Amino acid sequence: MGLSRRQSLKTLAAAAALQAGYFPAAAQVSRQSDQRPIRLVILDVGGTIIQDHGEVPNAMHSAFANRGLDVSFAEIGEWRGASKRGMVRHFVELRTKGDAEREVLTGSIYDDFSAQVNKAYANVQPIAGAQDAIKAMRKSGLLLATTTGFDRQQLNMIFGQLGWYDDFVATITSDDVVDGRPSPFMLFHAMEKARVDSVAETVAVGDTPLDLLAANNAGLKGMIGVYSGAATAERLEREPHTHILPSVAELPALLKSSF
Repeated sequence: MGLSRRQSLKTLAAAAALQAGYFPAAAQVSRQSDQRPIRLVILDVGGTIIQDHGEVPNAMHSAFANRGLDVSFAEIGEWRGASKRGMVRHFVELRTKGDAEREVLTGSIYDDFSAQVNKAYANVQPIAGAQDAIKAMRKSGLLLATTTGFDRQQLNMIFGQLGWYDDFVATITSDDVVDGRPSPFMLFHAMEKARVDSVAETVAVGDTPLDLLAANNAGLKGMIGVYSGAATAERLEREPHTHILPSVAELPALLKSSF
């Protein structure tokens, strides 16, 4: 029997924390007392800096159904913020018998999902205030990076339409790392690309519980949730966090006043 999503997340989070050498209680004291200024802000993409109208879960549900797999929206919802390819692989393994056809089925479902997402995001729009927030943070001298559960092709399409690539020193996708969220590896990879070597100089911002779990597993100084996307403020508040905001529009002011 395969692991449930909750069990899978706990296993991944524990492994990530161990590999990162992260001990929550000690790290919390350290990050609260460290007075170094923030240098790097790592932003999630869908629901955090671009609008989320349910395109991803709708496309994922449809792609599974088109191949005869019954995966509920509630199950898909638990994977919001995770690697999309990893999500497909998980449910194919959970819903089918082990044989050589699993990889073919996974690829077929993922390709269908990608085609639907590309169509849905043909006229992608930023979150209200995101453009101004990005400009304000760059003007203040902060380095900006993104992490996402999308693959590189999907991110290229989104950023190409919005003309955002020049605004970010690093854009990390789930295909760039071994494990996506809640593992902290995308965050560490963004730090590496930005040449920022201290978690005490880094904050991460996202709209899902997995975004906050990844930031917590990385031991970042800031773990900021925004309820402009997948999760409500009440849901985000149940995860480790330093701040919860309505959207990234409030982020520049928060960074000036609280870090």
